[in-house]
Order: sequence, then structure tokens, then C-alpha cells
Amino acid sequence: MYTAITFIAFTAFVAIYSWYKLRKEKLDSKDGYFLGGRSLTGVVIAGSMLLTNISTEHLIGMNGSSYKNGFIIIAWEVTSALALVAAAIYFVPKYLKMGLTTIPEYLEKRFDSTTRTLVALFLMISFVVTLLPIVLYTGAINIESIFNISEVLDVSKEEGLWITVVCIGVLGSIYAIFGGLKAVAVSDTINGYGLLIGGLAIPIIALVGIGDGNPFLGLSKVFNHSPEKFNVIGAKDSVLPFEVLFTGLIINQLYFWSMNQTIIQRALGAKNLVEAQKGLLFTGVLKILVPIIIILPGVIAFYYFGDSMYNNQDMIYPELVKKVLPIGFVGVFAAIIMGAVLSTFNSVLNSAATIFSIDVFKRHFGKKSSDKKLVRIGKLTSTVLAVFAILVAPMVANAPDGLYQLLQQLNGIFFIPIASIMLAGFFLKKISATAAKVALVIGLTFYILTTFILKVDIHFVHIWGIEFVLNMLVMFIVSYFYPNRKPFKEEDHDYVEMKEWQYTRPMAIILCIITVVIYVLLGTN
Repeated sequence: MYTAITFIAFTAFVAIYSWYKLRKEKLDSKDGYFLGGRSLTGVVIAGSMLLTNISTEHLIGMNGSSYKNGFIIIAWEVTSALALVAAAIYFVPKYLKMGLTTIPEYLEKRFDSTTRTLVALFLMISFVVTLLPIVLYTGAINIESIFNISEVLDVSKEEGLWITVVCIGVLGSIYAIFGGLKAVAVSDTINGYGLLIGGLAIPIIALVGIGDGNPFLGLSKVFNHSPEKFNVIGAKDSVLPFEVLFTGLIINQLYFWSMNQTIIQRALGAKNLVEAQKGLLFTGVLKILVPIIIILPGVIAFYYFGDSMYNNQDMIYPELVKKVLPIGFVGVFAAIIMGAVLSTFNSVLNSAATIFSIDVFKRHFGKKSSDKKLVRIGKLTSTVLAVFAILVAPMVANAPDGLYQLLQQLNGIFFIPIASIMLAGFFLKKISATAAKVALVIGLTFYILTTFILKVDIHFVHIWGIEFVLNMLVMFIVSYFYPNRKPFKEEDHDYVEMKEWQYTRPMAIILCIITVVIYVLLGTN
């Protein structure tokens, strides 16, 4: 009962605080609803980016994977810092200079309107088919496990999960539909730092208990129990071979942190370039610290449970939370978990609404639409996508390699083709619009064929790298026969101040050095 009370109290506090901060905001304009009025600060951007990225698919999926595979999966996190450096120094300054609201907008400026529409539709499909259902399902696993929903309601485990999915989906939709990006960002900031504190508490409390009051002794015991779990260099046949860092992984990270609407929309809503760069680089710092929350607990769980849960790795994190956290704090932590779920869910809904309203509806169905009408269309889009996501969520259960691995495999369907044409658009001025469209279709077809139909014996991240090279070759060849009709010129809009943050370069260098040091230290244990 006390757990439920603390859960409700913390969740209500976040909702009331978000309402209070938004009560005077103008949410009926395009910039107000979709970009938070271009008023976001570095701290808000970092908190929102972190919580949009880190949700229960990380807490459950990555801790489940590290329980089984150890620290080799750290590459998903620490290499993000390098991509965030690229975003802060190169990509986001260009986006802000052009006054973009969505990433597909850039593709129309660089290529043509058809490319923009294709990518917008790809992104909408990827949201509904991959990210939203997995976020909902992993959130439901956590909440159902902590509160034993199925026992309380006297229903089966599957029915309990279904009911929890629906409740989370409805609550998350309310934030996104009625509050826009500012509501998402404000609630994210509270929940983001709550997640950091609560997430850090789990491994620290566990290590204090293992070490009889000394967390460092506890860490030593966990290390000595299974030192192989702390190795970051994945073997060729492992879940994440070390070699993927130099093939498809870096392309994926560049896309995710520099070109992904869901993430980069926070930076597009910055009040100026300084705040955008602060937010991006501070997120880089947080991503290097995040493995303590989403990887270390899984390894600690192996110390407690051995390999007894290898066949049910997605339950390992909820079980660890219940084992180590004092009963009085379980409710607050469950509320933070709920906040993480809602954050990613409502962030994706807001981004999807932005893309559909700006990139599809306005261009094809309502060129003269007012801002108020675009906001209404955005709210309707969020509602429809939320319903679809709730219906699809239970279908992702029992992924053989864990939910996080499934998420990444599915993301590759869309991420790498889009990344290919985005990077070609920025760095290869002779690549034509026809070439971009052909590469989109060929890349997507190649990946689905090799990964899901033929199931070739090559790690899917290596396939990302092969696909990227294939897409580049296709674009070079097609551009030779169908060249650009007109040269691309970047437009310069003065929506926000474009003075660079003075610490951007030093921070970028420090983040790059830390990333290398992590691999040097943990790769030689």
C-alpha cells in the first residue's frame, strides 16, 4: 500500500509541476507546440534528450543483456558521446541556421519534396512498428512486476501486462497530445534527473550490501565472481563484436544523435546555439555515466542469481530492484520508471505529430493551413499512433536475444538508409535527388532481405556497414546518369542567435579522450 501511495504522489507531482510551468505558454502556434517556443535551455535539452533515449527498453533490455553478456554492450552507450560531439559542432548549427522544424525539411531543401515525404513516412512507420511498442511493453513488465498487477486484479500475467500497457499508453498520450514539446521537455527534466538518482541508487545499494557497507569491496566481489563480465571487447561470435564499432555502429550513432527527429527536436527547440551545444555535450557526459545505471546492475544481478534467469533475461532488472531497494523507496522508483516510459513514449508521439503535420499534411493536404489547424492535426496524429502502439505492444514479447537487441535490429530497417542519404546530402554535393530515392528503397530492401528473410550469418551491425557502402555506390552510379538539376544552397535564417558556446571544442576533446580511455582500461582486464 505504501509503495502505491509513493508512486501516485511522485507521478502527481510531475504532472502538477509540468502544468504549472506550462500554464502561460502559447501552445496553439507551430513553434510553440512542436518546438517548445524555441525557448529550451541546455539543462532542459540534456535532461529531455537523456530521458527520451533512456527508457525501460534500456533499463530492462540492456540490463537483461549485460546479465547474460557482460559489459561488451557498453559500445551502444559510450560511442554516443562521439556522435553528440559531431552533432554539437557540425549538424545542429546547420539545422538552426536553416531554421528547421523537422529533419525531413532538410531533405526537401537538399533533394526534393518526394524524398522528404518518403523519409517522413518511413519515420512514422518506424515509430509505430518498433520504438513505441517496445517502450510500452518493457514499461509494462516493470510496473506489473513491481506492483503485481495481475495478482491484485486476479487476472493472468498476460492480461495484467495488457492492462498495464493500455494505462501507460493513455497516460503518455495525454502529455504529448495536450502539452506539446514543452510539456514533454519539462516533465522529462524532472524524471530524467530522478532516473539518474534512482538508477544510481540500485547498483550502489546492491554493492553496499554485497560489500558489508563498503561499495568498493562489493564491486571487487562482483568483479572477482565473474571478471569476464567486465570485458568490453566483444568476440566475433558475441552479441556485439568489437569490430562493429568501425563498421555499422558509428553510422547508426551518427544518425541517432545527429539526424533522428525524436532526439534532435530538443536541440531544434533551443533558445540559441549556445544552449543547444550545452545540451548536446552535457548529454554526452551523461551517456558516459549511464552504463552504471543500465549495464552494471545486470552484472550485479549475475552475482545474485547466477545463470538461473538466462531464459528470462528481461525480468532480471525488476527482480533486482525488488531485492535491493528498501520497500519505502520502491514506489518512488516505480514512478521514475513510469516517467522514463512516458518520456520516451510521449516524445516519440510528439515527433511523429510534428513530422506528419509539417512534412505530410501541410505539404500535400493543406498548404494554407493555419498554425492552429496544424496543431489540431498533430494532436489527432498522436492519438491514432498511440492506439496503434498499444495494439502492437504485446507482439514484441519473448524476443530470443532480448528486447534491446530486437529494437536495434528493427531500427536498422529505416535508420541506415536515411543516414546514408543525409550524410551524402551534407558531404557529397553531386548526389542527386533521384539517387537518394533509389538508395532509400535499395537499402531498405537489402537489409530486410539479408537480416529477416535470408538471415545471413553476419552480425546485423556489420550488415549496416555493408548497406551504407552499398547505398553510397548506388547514389554515385545513379547520380552519374541522373545528375542534379540545380545546385543546393543553404538558406540562412535568424530565428535564434548563432554565437557558438566557448567551451564546445574543449568539451568535445575531453569526451573523445574519455571514450578511448574506457576501452583501453576495460579492454585489458
